[in-house]
Amino acid sequence: MSTHQLGSRIQCRNLSSIAVSQLQNSSEVNVTKTKIEIVDPLTHPDYFNVHNLFTVRDLFNARVHFGHKIGSLDDHMKPYIYGSRLGHLIFDLDQTASHLREALNFAAHIAYNDGLILFLYRGSLNSHLVERTAVECGEFSHTRYWRGGVFTNAKVQFKAVTRLPDLCILFNTLNNVMTQHTAVRDSAKMSIPTIGVVDTNCNPNLITYPIPGNDDSPASIELYCNLFKEAILRGKQKRKDHLDILRKQQIQLAESDQVTENN
Repeated sequence: MSTHQLGSRIQCRNLSSIAVSQLQNSSEVNVTKTKIEIVDPLTHPDYFNVHNLFTVRDLFNARVHFGHKIGSLDDHMKPYIYGSRLGHLIFDLDQTASHLREALNFAAHIAYNDGLILFLYRGSLNSHLVERTAVECGEFSHTRYWRGGVFTNAKVQFKAVTRLPDLCILFNTLNNVMTQHTAVRDSAKMSIPTIGVVDTNCNPNLITYPIPGNDDSPASIELYCNLFKEAILRGKQKRKDHLDILRKQQIQLAESDQVTENN
């Protein structure tokens, strides 16, 4: 890595605790020649405006409320259940919306801080959606068989020091034989935060940001993919905007210092 690249990366990392304040009733940034007002994004409840990406009606139309049959209910999912219809469990979409907005906000913050995000999914039906979404937002995906030790024994697996992801997004938390995805356990072991869609037959205990909802239908998976892609792109765009502003400020300060020296 060149000195220029290293310097740029250090400058990017410094953005984790600063951001340009937003104008009232406007998303534009207020920049002056001599001063830039900055604020910590973590102090804002919805800095990237992800809460307006969807409504409860959108969740309903995407069949997010459909769960599995009553007999397959995991006891840990009972708080998220609204009721049942024709033998199938129904999610409380108000709770789903709240959990999903928290997860989207967290994903946007990770993207803003130049974090590495890994999309995970097991199943052939919707794997192409997940892989395409990862490519479109410049991140990574894994939709095939998960080898044990990819996180916990990465140095041996890949014969080199490997950077682990800063966030794992699981669009389903069960594998093909209906047991918990190994990445859920390995992420918890390595203190990697996770966002996971948990259906009525899943255990949400090891998921950092569980999203109660349907993890099977193409409509629901497509909705999740679109929402997380938009949240991640918003985080990256905000980061790019702030870096551009900081560079302009540095140029202005350098020009000002040069004028002062000449005088």
